Amino acid sequence: QVQLVESGGGLVQAGGSLRLSCTASGRTASGRTFSSYTMGWFSQAPGNEREFVACIGWSGGSSYYADSVKGRFTISRDNAKNTAYLQMNSLKPEDTAVYYCAAAPGLYSGSAYMYEYDYWGQGTQVTVSS
Repeated sequence: QVQLVESGGGLVQAGGSLRLSCTASGRTASGRTFSSYTMGWFSQAPGNEREFVACIGWSGGSSYYADSVKGRFTISRDNAKNTAYLQMNSLKPEDTAVYYCAAAPGLYSGSAYMYEYDYWGQGTQVTVSS
């Protein structure tokens, strides 16, 4: 079974930075491990639906971002550490949300669609004060 654990959330002032981490363990029933997962980050603010933030394909060569975070957030991965990252710069109060990482085993080049992701972390709170 695949498990995802996020860390790195917290309280930061507007304009500040945070780096979220998502570490994967285990494998799928078919034997896939982290290096063959697309990894995604999604956010959910109170009263809102969960929405796409960023994703990265297997090798890290393809990444996609929501328009709201382009130029401010960077997604990356270290397959040797089974970890994906979300570097969040120039944070705004509207970035306040619970951030979830997700894994899509076997999906090579990334996806913004939640239904593509089979495994989810428990979420980490990011709060940006004005």
